[in-house]
Amino acid sequence: MASARRAFDDGRWSRLAPLARKKVLHRLADLIERDALELAVLGVRDNGTEISMALKAEAGSAAATFRYYAEALDKVAGEVAPTAPDILGLVHRVPVGVVAAIVPWNFPLMIGAWKLAPALATGCSVVLKPAENASLTLLKLAELASEAGLPDGVLNVVTGRGSVVGEALALSMEVDALVFTGSGATGRRLLEYAARSNLKRVYLELGGKSPNIVFADAPDLERAAATAARAIFRNAGQVCIAGSRLLVEDVIHDEFVAALARHAEAMQVGDPLDPASDIGAVNSLGQLEGNLDFVSGALEQGAELALGGARILQETGGWYMQPTILTGVGPGDRVAQEEVFGPVLAVQRFSGDAEAVRLANGTDYGLAAGVWTADLSRAHRMVRDIRAGIVHVNTYGGADLTVPLGGVGQSGNGHDKSLHALDKYTDLKTAWIQL
Repeated sequence: MASARRAFDDGRWSRLAPLARKKVLHRLADLIERDALELAVLGVRDNGTEISMALKAEAGSAAATFRYYAEALDKVAGEVAPTAPDILGLVHRVPVGVVAAIVPWNFPLMIGAWKLAPALATGCSVVLKPAENASLTLLKLAELASEAGLPDGVLNVVTGRGSVVGEALALSMEVDALVFTGSGATGRRLLEYAARSNLKRVYLELGGKSPNIVFADAPDLERAAATAARAIFRNAGQVCIAGSRLLVEDVIHDEFVAALARHAEAMQVGDPLDPASDIGAVNSLGQLEGNLDFVSGALEQGAELALGGARILQETGGWYMQPTILTGVGPGDRVAQEEVFGPVLAVQRFSGDAEAVRLANGTDYGLAAGVWTADLSRAHRMVRDIRAGIVHVNTYGGADLTVPLGGVGQSGNGHDKSLHALDKYTDLKTAWIQL
């Protein structure tokens, strides 16, 4: 933190010309692309993501993110206020200062880049804490940043447990803004620590229990089923926006669940370093045991097991779980209310638009949602009425850097991605000048 503060205050990066910062960030993107396979393998070894996804979602995404903000940084302009003729009112956008970033284990490089790239683009210095069980890619990124020409002290990657390092960052009087992706419980603690210290800004991207809603008039039910399977089972369900609740209109429920099960069964679970694997490993034994506990609890509450529900490939020594589909899930059941963060899909029936909206909004979360319908008016009503930061229509996932990602309710505040992310890392400063 002291290193980041010195680097910010002496201006080695914060006062560098925008064109110079742009060149460094583009060079960093080049180096990420050069070492993409190494970065992907490091991430897979840490978190079990299938290599085919890691190449695209980790290294590929990170390089694109640094390029995006490299190009955006010299388009961030101030304002001239409409004042009386003898007054000049200027509104400057200035870097907020030292940023602490705490990122999770599921996509550390992608999510790390979402925090780092706009913070560095605006001239901030950063102290980045990876998850204690997934730090390899971000340590490698720090090495590449140095090679790209980022001045010493501007980016500091510090490993350690959240209860030690994360708490120190959140309580620090030297940190001006804190950005976090992770659990709601940790997010609450970070807000508390900010209140106990210097009232630093805290931006949180927390959990989700995202509904994927399929109406009978969906333009292609088979494609909807295939997409719904990928939306929950890729990366073993360890995705913040995973479509973990499937809401299916009554008249197509049984047919659609059967199609979904066929697609899920066709997905190969196995060694995440094998390009043939569609689903890799669960991150840890504790995570796996938690997933299985959700399944057993759902069955006790009256749900039925349509597919999966068990640990597999135990002989490999790895932590693998079958894609799991639970039907007959009640709206108040634990598996319908709490984030599993595993390959467990809760299916609910609905009849009509009003019930679909009521079920979709029936949790404390509001991160993502999906709607499948050929009715344009219905699609727009659903986008309007569903409380979520992003609503997909006739697709799920894949929104690029041009649009923001953020949640409502207990899914957090603030936004990653897009030009809106720059707002987290800048302050407005007014100059009021008598002419």
